[in-house]
Amino acid sequence: MCGGVMEQDLPDATPLMDADDIERALLGRPASMRRSEISQDVEVTPGSARRFWHALGFQIVEDEEAMFTEADREALQAVARLTHDLDVEEELALAMTRALARTADRLAVWQTQLMAEYVTGHDQVPDLAERDARAVENVDVARRAGTRLVELADEIEPLMVYAWRRHLASAITRMLADAGNDETPSAPGRVIGFADLVSFTTLVRRMSERQLAVLVQRFERLASDVVTTHGGRVIKTVGDEVLFIHTDPAAAAAIALDLVEAMSEDDVLPEVRVGMAWGSVVSRLGDVFGVTVNRASRLTAVTPSGRVFVDDELARRLGTVSGFTVRPQRRRSLRGIGLVTPGELHRPAAGRRGASVEEQAGSSRAGYDPQS
Repeated sequence: MCGGVMEQDLPDATPLMDADDIERALLGRPASMRRSEISQDVEVTPGSARRFWHALGFQIVEDEEAMFTEADREALQAVARLTHDLDVEEELALAMTRALARTADRLAVWQTQLMAEYVTGHDQVPDLAERDARAVENVDVARRAGTRLVELADEIEPLMVYAWRRHLASAITRMLADAGNDETPSAPGRVIGFADLVSFTTLVRRMSERQLAVLVQRFERLASDVVTTHGGRVIKTVGDEVLFIHTDPAAAAAIALDLVEAMSEDDVLPEVRVGMAWGSVVSRLGDVFGVTVNRASRLTAVTPSGRVFVDDELARRLGTVSGFTVRPQRRRSLRGIGLVTPGELHRPAAGRRGASVEEQAGSSRAGYDPQS
């Protein structure tokens, strides 16, 4: 129901929580310990306790402030066990904590926004006349969203642990596969792709911040579905752009063309353009860096709306392993990269969105000559 609270999800009889109620429900007893007390109780130095709190992403507090709860004590104790009982270096334990904290922070913000939108019925782009830039309409909506999340927290927590274990298993499997590839002594090749919404700047001028948030969320959801359908990974989204990665050129080609097709069929989203490059990358902190990433990004910037451009190396690989066709384009000078001859990627007539890579790869073996 657009514009009103969904009564069936949060009955009026449910008492709404304020900030203190929510903190007690999620963290247990209210904050009652100072940093010196919690560090003494867990038998770590005050400096270690301060570094742990900072690694979690929270502001350093004065020692006389009672800012810590029983949940904080248990978490610090878990880190202490890592360093004392399992011989994990403190710097590694703090780095792991920092990685979890950054991910958890983004996840928590994402989930609160989703719930706030859901309880207010914002399942579509708000009317263009609506200019309220606040993420949440009013405090009643915020309390309803917070209360509902607290009710669901115990059910969501096991799912979060399961998802982490699943992704950890996949990450370790990829690491082992890369390390065991004796044929490639250097870093293994990857396809890096950027999908960029066209005319996003124009939309920014026409829409409120809330409208743009809904639009970006829709783009992110649709793009993620396409990427994961073909076995790719979304590395990150930055507003109007999605960065994805794949090990298989043919699957990456299917992703790019499906993204273009999916956006063109959407009634709300503008068209998208995709640029892709093949080469080695540097993975760090869940992100990817390097010349290949820069080349794909610069290539995307010169790609026309609703089309897919690939670099020379990816075009050569696609020309020998799949039925996708690549048509050479004129040479372009990419900032910070130099001269590149992009190729425009096309799908065979028999190809279709949602089909497997094997289905899309036909008998055509279009060659590619960047000099032609």
